[in-house]
Amino acid sequence: VGLSGILEVKAGTYTNTDQVKEDIYGTLLADYTIGTYHDHFLTFYLDLDIDGQHNSFVKNTLETARVKDRNIPRKSYWTVVSETAKTESDAKIKLGLKPLELAVVNPNKKTKPGNNIGYGLIPGSVSHPLMLSDDFQQIRAAFTNYNVWVTPYNKSEKWAGGLFVERSRGDDTIAIWTQRDREIENKNIVLWYTMGFHHVPSQEDFPIMPTLTSGFELRPTNFFERN
Repeated sequence: VGLSGILEVKAGTYTNTDQVKEDIYGTLLADYTIGTYHDHFLTFYLDLDIDGQHNSFVKNTLETARVKDRNIPRKSYWTVVSETAKTESDAKIKLGLKPLELAVVNPNKKTKPGNNIGYGLIPGSVSHPLMLSDDFQQIRAAFTNYNVWVTPYNKSEKWAGGLFVERSRGDDTIAIWTQRDREIENKNIVLWYTMGFHHVPSQEDFPIMPTLTSGFELRPTNFFERN
């Protein structure tokens, strides 16, 4: 993803930051010109179908453990705790809170050593919403409440924020759909990944913003027998 273009600004009465005695909700960029604070959130709809339509979503949490054998001089190590999400609520994830590795696997297909074949999600820029949950803007943008969602495939559920986000009442978003907490284990599922940016404008962004880039990867995870 590349973000560029003409910066959103508003008019002000200031020509120098020394004159500012209140919150102007942005950065003074030039005479009488304020670049407003804002966010960018982009949701990717990933209908993966890993070697077939029956897939599962796996969360691998990297956890620290203490060595219990007193004959070993090491005090700790880390290990992987694997969990297969059974319902939609199990798959809602806020990235960055703990070390995770995420993958969509086909539990019905295995490699020669016995691993489930899959593809892993390697996230890019991680941001969380800064609005209050009962703010009408955030109700509309409830798809940003989590960075990762997983739903059963439904051809009517294509837009995470509803068809017309800016005019919606927040009644047709992924946050509403997933309240049903449908089963997603060994099903035809869709992975939704939301990438976010918080933008505090600077003078270098005005009037044309230099391109800010980020991205993510879908990487084979035990999908092939060798590298």
